[in-house]
Amino acid sequence: METHILVVEDDAEIREGVSIYLKNQGYTVHGAANGAEGLEAARRQAMHLAIVDVMMPVMDGITMVMKLRDEGFEFPVIMLSAKSEDIDKITGLNIGADDYVTKPFVPMELIARVHSHLRRYEKFLRATSAPEEPRRTYAIGGLELCEETAELTVDGAPVKLTPLEFKILLLLMKNPGRVFSAEEIYERVWNERAVNTDTIMVHVRNIREKIEYNPKEPKYLKVVWGIGYKIENS
Repeated sequence: METHILVVEDDAEIREGVSIYLKNQGYTVHGAANGAEGLEAARRQAMHLAIVDVMMPVMDGITMVMKLRDEGFEFPVIMLSAKSEDIDKITGLNIGADDYVTKPFVPMELIARVHSHLRRYEKFLRATSAPEEPRRTYAIGGLELCEETAELTVDGAPVKLTPLEFKILLLLMKNPGRVFSAEEIYERVWNERAVNTDTIMVHVRNIREKIEYNPKEPKYLKVVWGIGYKIENS
């Protein structure tokens, strides 16, 4: 089956360069020069992953990703940014991106991240489309998470998770009360050595916004200062 990747970048040289590397890996690549074109491409063709620049004319990458998530597109998104400030990275992750790469970047590092996110997305798709069978469901307080369907309910109401949020919450709910360091969460969820764990903090905050009545005073997802994170076994 073809794997379709969307590259949204207003710099034609960068767009073509990334496309060549991806095509050499056997992927089918769709290019777009701005967020509006990228959004239309995603609506026309089922994508498996998108690489999206932040600063673009017509529609920037942040707006495009927000619209993708609002319309229900779940494929992973890697943001490209010419800036290195933490606020740019956090903004991208907060609006639904899964990863970020700062320009200038090493092409093979980008390719490695593409491979990694595609593997996780494939597993997520299998989990959500598997035939009906006895379900492994984890319940803590008002939280109920089904491993087979990747469905979460909070006090009976369905809550939508991204693939990475699902993986992180599943790890914590399967081990209630156990504290996981950011490094251990990264290595278990990303299946690679932890190099930069900044994304864990952002994903944890996003999960809290979805499962907690008051995220500033969490009932479930707790920080153990200086150690890591846990789901409270209430």
